[in-house]
Amino acid sequence: MIRRIIKINEELCNGCGACAAACHEGAIGMVDGKARLLKDDYCDGLGDCLPTCPTGAITFEEREAAAYDEAAVKARMAQKKQSAVNRDRSDAPLPCGCPGTQSKSISRPAGKPAQEASPSQAHDPDSMESRLSQWPVQIKLVPVQAPYFKDARLLVAADCTAFAYGNFHNDFIAGRITLIGCPKLDMVDYAEKLTQIIRLNDIKDVTIVRMEVPCCGGLENAVRNALQASGKFIPWQVVTVRTDGTLKEL
Repeated sequence: MIRRIIKINEELCNGCGACAAACHEGAIGMVDGKARLLKDDYCDGLGDCLPTCPTGAITFEEREAAAYDEAAVKARMAQKKQSAVNRDRSDAPLPCGCPGTQSKSISRPAGKPAQEASPSQAHDPDSMESRLSQWPVQIKLVPVQAPYFKDARLLVAADCTAFAYGNFHNDFIAGRITLIGCPKLDMVDYAEKLTQIIRLNDIKDVTIVRMEVPCCGGLENAVRNALQASGKFIPWQVVTVRTDGTLKEL
């Protein structure tokens, strides 16, 4: 049948993953760092993905395509959700039996608050101590429920931010539970898992730290969507790090 369906220009696609996060039918996936229409009958032709694309890589076209199959979409999304729940259960076997993914809290001695830091502390060994309070930190590996999520201040950060911003531990990790990821390289939609974490735990607030590059928009959108889907009103903020390591003013 001839019908309206999305078209993705891979040359314009920057791999941010925002469209995949916005597609409620799961019709768009990230393949080799680019957005792809996975299956014609998963696309309803409504275009929720269009306004999220920062480069204008997505348009509509009229062409021969399989009819939208709502039943198949619902079955696929239900299976995907159940797989995520099974994978993220804290009592499930560790992936590949790796003990490095075992969830644990880390006790740290109280350090000097970040706001008291002075330029001279750049050479102070105490200022370089880790502020990480839990393991694992990768969004894909962290369980959806863990004791350290109780009354937690949540930090969701792009992988590169900790390397670009020198005082990342003191200014962002200290006092927060840290989750990191890269929507371009992981090629997954974090929104579903983040929704579960926010919905199933008492989260006080959320801080998103991203790079100024367009692909980090996928991480920000995933958190925004998760907060909305959770049904909870939680204070949140976005901090942007420039590629030269400075913070972008709001």
